[in-house]
Amino acid sequence: MFDIRQIPFSRYGSFITISPSHQEGAGGPLYLRNIRNGDDDFGEVFRLDLIWQGQTLSYKPVLEPSVLRLESGEGFAEFCITEGRVLQIRCHRVGVRLTGITGAYDYAVKLEENRWEVNHSMQEMRYMLTTLKGRIVMDAPFIEQHCEKIIADLLPADSEDEMECVIEEFTTVYQPRSYPSFEEGRTRVAEEFQAWYEKTLETPEEYSQGKNLAAYITWSCVVPPEGILPRPAMYMSKNWMTNIWSWDHCFNAMALAKNSPELAWDQFMIFFDLQDTSGMLPDFVNNRFALWNFTKPPIHGWTLRRMWGQSGYVSTEKLEEVYEPLQKWTKWWLTYQDDDLDGIPQYNHGNDSGWDNSTIFHKGTPVESPDLSSFLVLQMEVLAEIAAKLGREDEADMWMEESRDLLTRMINHFWNGEKFTAKKSGSHEVIDADSLVVYIPVILGKRLPAEILEKLVAGIKKKGFLTEYGLATELPSSSFYKEDGYWRGPIWAPTTMLIVDGLLSSGEEDLALEIARKFCAMANTSGMAENFNALTGKGLRDPAFTWTSSVFLMLGHLLTEKKDGKTINK
Repeated sequence: MFDIRQIPFSRYGSFITISPSHQEGAGGPLYLRNIRNGDDDFGEVFRLDLIWQGQTLSYKPVLEPSVLRLESGEGFAEFCITEGRVLQIRCHRVGVRLTGITGAYDYAVKLEENRWEVNHSMQEMRYMLTTLKGRIVMDAPFIEQHCEKIIADLLPADSEDEMECVIEEFTTVYQPRSYPSFEEGRTRVAEEFQAWYEKTLETPEEYSQGKNLAAYITWSCVVPPEGILPRPAMYMSKNWMTNIWSWDHCFNAMALAKNSPELAWDQFMIFFDLQDTSGMLPDFVNNRFALWNFTKPPIHGWTLRRMWGQSGYVSTEKLEEVYEPLQKWTKWWLTYQDDDLDGIPQYNHGNDSGWDNSTIFHKGTPVESPDLSSFLVLQMEVLAEIAAKLGREDEADMWMEESRDLLTRMINHFWNGEKFTAKKSGSHEVIDADSLVVYIPVILGKRLPAEILEKLVAGIKKKGFLTEYGLATELPSSSFYKEDGYWRGPIWAPTTMLIVDGLLSSGEEDLALEIARKFCAMANTSGMAENFNALTGKGLRDPAFTWTSSVFLMLGHLLTEKKDGKTINK
């Protein structure tokens, strides 16, 4: 069971979500939401209340993957999203009140004795309310262009205890149909989740609580192809981060690659489907629009290499599919993000790095940062490997040479003899910052000279980044450190995954596994939050995040493989 005050109720392949409003706080009422329209719109359609004899009741919510149950002293109501567009409700002795969160043109109209249509123009969606048992009592007076209120009470019939109702989304014309019983629908959904759970990466037994939660979050956050989304897409959350960002999707793809490779490929390719002709990838996308004001770092080559090592799904045909888009993405950074033409690409904003407010940006932008060059060194190396697999030997040689040349330029440009630094583009002024981001080049592993790698690893060990719970993104001793400072302190899943992978590549297995254990123990206790307080391990911001879930599963699986004596892929 999960806490509905933290974890939204939804299911694979649906935009229907039930959760409290984050603006009203976790103790506020629950809402039926439509999460189609991006994170600027919470998507409230109806407030949900239990009622008995015309009065609203307090209740205890109990959330399982297949059903949300609201329990009161007078009875209970259960909700199950039996299909992507279908929410079924069952009540015993009590009723459910739907209070519409309406706008200027919303209205309700009665179609049959047991059926009402609610046209929710604010959410650009229609809802058909159909009772299978019981009755609908509607209070929806029409005034000029809309109903001044829409309140639907779903009640047991007189002298009966049971009520069953269906709420179905549609956009143009409703097609009359039959529905399964509530119990049949619930059983089917439970079986679907169980099938997903069985494909979820294996983790140590002591992390079973975290695995259950991570499996539910990742399963329930997948939405169907719709609008400009060309493939099934795992949103970052169904709380309020209701988009996909163009590096978050990589971590979800990697966690799916071993046991759900087709869905993993969909996650990886969805941004390349939307790629601009220049090669740029959008910052985020939802069913309605893509944002092009920012982008995210080029970790896609690193991701792809990890994916093709997980299963045989990434065939020559798949590599052919991704080769040109990955080339264009790489060339975009080299062509359009190097204003001073020094051969070192730059970030024009913290958002482009994924580390939105990192202290390497505290003197302004553009900034040349060693993590960006590191990602591109790996991405060009991966392009060389793909080209070789495709029989394009000249291109393979070209990309490998480009990779080595950038590695040389990067070391000469950023290494000061003790550590990597970030610099202002143009002036090359060194930016004094205590951010973990300048240690991300550890992902290059033994491509780095031994003396550099040794000092890089020593910095991670000794500088104070590693707390009881994991890797802080800003040194806790820094004057810029903030407990809830986004990228100025909290522990994040993606940075943890990158560092762990780099340490494994560097032969630093013990340290890698220590960090993995700390992160998994924290997430197992504190949940799959967007990020975590580095000094207490408390979850921060959005409490139900998919890339945190995916990283937890991957690191837990790494620990399982090590415990079982399997060779760790370095």
